[in-house]
Amino acid sequence: MSGISVLTRYVQVLRGLVRPSYHPERYYMRGPGPACLRRLNGGSLPAGH
Repeated sequence: MSGISVLTRYVQVLRGLVRPSYHPERYYMRGPGPACLRRLNGGSLPAGH
């Protein structure tokens, strides 16, 4: 690797340590989960789950 690419990678690593990127899709649920479906359906999951 050239000196510029090593320096660029070093800066990227430091930036990730100081300010990690935030991905909100990792931290919230999309709709009801299996426990909610079991409660609503009387203890069984619908067909296909």
